[in-house]
Amino acid sequence: MSDDETRSLLLVFRHSPYGEGLARAGVDLALACGAFEHPVSLLFAGAGVLQLCPRQDGNSLGLKDIGKQLASLPLYDIESVYFDAEAGTRYGVSPQDSPVPAEPLDAQALQRLLREHRQIISL
Repeated sequence: MSDDETRSLLLVFRHSPYGEGLARAGVDLALACGAFEHPVSLLFAGAGVLQLCPRQDGNSLGLKDIGKQLASLPLYDIESVYFDAEAGTRYGVSPQDSPVPAEPLDAQALQRLLREHRQIISL
């Protein structure tokens, strides 16, 4: 097992972008990991896929637009972004509209992704 494999971290976003603070905390954690060159992957599942919707208006809630934070992920060398294809279909989320390039995964690919990571944090 390579050093990157032993240090790999998967952040699983399961909550909608606004309302609980978990989405913002997860993005902040991802950016912090990226800033310190720690390998990190992101998975959006369930209601978490709503974070990939374009043109979110967090300002009306007094919050910053989480889509803008997600769009900055490549600046931190975070390019492994995935989402549950079934949840994407259920919530009407299209990878073409996402603020960050995200790869849809079917159930089998999701299981492989989970097995590939040593550390998993669900938010």
